[in-house]
Amino acid sequence: QVQLVESGGGLVQAGGSLRLSCAASGRTFSNYAMGWFRQAPGKEREFVAVISWSPGSTYYADSVKGRFTMSRDNAKNTVYLQMNSLKPEDTAVYYCAVGLPRRTVPTGRGGYDYWGQGTQVTVSS
Repeated sequence: QVQLVESGGGLVQAGGSLRLSCAASGRTFSNYAMGWFRQAPGKEREFVAVISWSPGSTYYADSVKGRFTMSRDNAKNTVYLQMNSLKPEDTAVYYCAVGLPRRTVPTGRGGYDYWGQGTQVTVSS
């Protein structure tokens, strides 16, 4: 059974940094794209970043480009989201997800089939 467990969220002041992790199990994840999404209260879940299965190409939402960096360690079945220069508008629950087979860098929710439970990120002003 596929399981994704996010960690690393918390409370940080504006301008600070956090590093989220997503540990995956139940599949050989090196063959799949992995993505990060976020959902703020009262808003739709939105795309944040994606990394392809190999050689690890990345793509980011415009709102986080230049501030967030996604990476993966296939040996550990883990993906990371390094978040720098955080802003109050980055406050949300952050979710990682596994891409559907043969999808390179999906950016829509429909491009993913397994999701983690989420980790809260709160950025104070």
